[in-house]
Amino acid sequence: MLIHTDTSLRCGIFRVSQKGNRLFSIRSEWSFPCLSASLDIRHLTRNSQVQFITNGFRYSKLSAQVMETAGSNVIIKDYLQELPLSSSYENAMEALSSLITRQKRGEKSHIGGRYGKLERMSMYLKILGLEERIAKLKIIHVAGTKGKGSTCTFCEAILRQCGFRTGLFTSPHLIDVRERIRINGLEITEDKFLLYFWDCWNLMKENVTDDLPMPPLFQFLTVLAFKIFVCEQVDVAVIEVGLGGTRDSTNVIKEPIVCGVTSLGMDHMEALGDTLSKIASHKAGILKPQIPAFTVPQLSEAMDVIQNRALELMVPLKLAAPLDNKKLKGVKLGLSGDHQLINAGLAVSLCTCWLQRTGNWEKIFHNDSQEADLPEAFLRGLSTAHISGRAQVVYDTSPVSYNTSEKTENSSGDLVFYLDGAHSPESIEACAKWFSGVVKDINQSSAYSFNKIQNMVEVRSNGYVRHEMEKTEQPIKITKQILLFNCMEVRDPQVLLPRLVSTCASSGIHFSKALFVPGISTYNKVTSFSSAIPLDIPCRDLSWQLSLQRLWERIIHGADPVLEKNSKNDYAETLPPREFLYEDASHCRPANQCFACSAVLPSLPLTIKWLRDCVKENPSLRVQVLVTGSLHLVGDVLKLLKR
Repeated sequence: MLIHTDTSLRCGIFRVSQKGNRLFSIRSEWSFPCLSASLDIRHLTRNSQVQFITNGFRYSKLSAQVMETAGSNVIIKDYLQELPLSSSYENAMEALSSLITRQKRGEKSHIGGRYGKLERMSMYLKILGLEERIAKLKIIHVAGTKGKGSTCTFCEAILRQCGFRTGLFTSPHLIDVRERIRINGLEITEDKFLLYFWDCWNLMKENVTDDLPMPPLFQFLTVLAFKIFVCEQVDVAVIEVGLGGTRDSTNVIKEPIVCGVTSLGMDHMEALGDTLSKIASHKAGILKPQIPAFTVPQLSEAMDVIQNRALELMVPLKLAAPLDNKKLKGVKLGLSGDHQLINAGLAVSLCTCWLQRTGNWEKIFHNDSQEADLPEAFLRGLSTAHISGRAQVVYDTSPVSYNTSEKTENSSGDLVFYLDGAHSPESIEACAKWFSGVVKDINQSSAYSFNKIQNMVEVRSNGYVRHEMEKTEQPIKITKQILLFNCMEVRDPQVLLPRLVSTCASSGIHFSKALFVPGISTYNKVTSFSSAIPLDIPCRDLSWQLSLQRLWERIIHGADPVLEKNSKNDYAETLPPREFLYEDASHCRPANQCFACSAVLPSLPLTIKWLRDCVKENPSLRVQVLVTGSLHLVGDVLKLLKR
């Protein structure tokens, strides 16, 4: 039978009309718990085929499996046998893209209507029937400048390992918008996303007015996440604040179980203020009266603000110490970098508090003291936590296979990408420490295995390390560290790049080349992994990348370079010769306007192809590429490497 919905899918009951038949209602459990309904047994038989058509896309062959029969009612669970048409997902992405505003950070909101952001959020939740339902979610709410995504990821992994059904909402996404909304550690499936998405979209469209327009992108995704978590009946929802805290869209949460504030620093100053105390005031805005909260060691300027806010609201505020390595019992954190011990310590405190306040600590761990060793479930969560684009190593195995963590048999290991979306002064320093440590460990390990018997001569010169075998005919292996960088124009590269260079140099790591590229991602369109990426992207304005290059040359040489070509569109129309990558930095002579230390490349796809070709044609070359400065850049690189 062919069924057309006469209204949007709704939580609880939804009504549909069958062509030629009377209107009927359905009340039963579906694989989408919120899309429950009741159906007279005469209209649905075992293995019946149902087809849904809504918003221009179609679900076909929806089989109904009878699970339980009671009188004339049937309890059913549906399974999608065919995914929706691929174009349907792209239609959803187009719809989401229409919600992107042209507002720059720090500017007055361009959203029309008579209501403020949080007022609008409350009204959207009411439209979707979620206002009371989200009050029943047992939420962990986390704000901060750096580490909030990692802390949320640790929390989700720990509580999932404790046996709870988890929901995780983070931002931004790197490749696909569904990364932001995870159930039990996995991004929500495409078919479920579409059902929930169009449900929200239709109800919003039906109720928008001049006073209450459609929400901007992040507000819509926040509401969508709440709907999914309610409908998927999660035991715990871990919610990461988007920007700030006080006026953030997620701050419609009225009674979380516990709140957390991660490390604070100078970021998003155009929106949050130009002092640490102003920023801290925004972040502390998520604290709720008498709801327990935890924070990590902060600078006194920030800590004073958080403590004063806690006193005003009678919040029991505690300091979460960085996790002691001894408590890990030799277990390695799933997220790399020494700074993750701070985030892991906060996550342990938040999860312990959540378990205690929900009455689950004694049920799971009986009378075990929280001061004793970490429970095994905590250790499993800390060791299995994963988040893309943060301290992630990808061995390029193109075109045979793709691997995000380990070198495979198909990988030559000669082109390795180290990805970290650091974009603040503090996070770029943490990124530099992580990269330096990992590279040194890998290179020392490979050098040892390369020459177990004969002596190794290590030659350091101008940003690269050359390992030579004494008295041997084996080929020389040259290892080079390359920087692939871009950042948004609201960032300050004069702070980011010098700190990156100095921190790496203090560990003995020097970049032989720096490549500056425009991103693929545009800020006016939401794309998915299946979205097409042209190899030869039309040349765009490269003036920002040129300014980054000038800054780099000034850092390296201590003088302001004068480039011959500096117009917007006539530079970097072609790729540099492959010899450029092979040359060491001693060829760089600023006095002669010969800048062998850096290059501006016309597009990211061509840059990846160029790096692959360089390595392929030079068997003696091992290239280690640090990709940083922007999560958008990291996401673009991951998308290209996966293809």
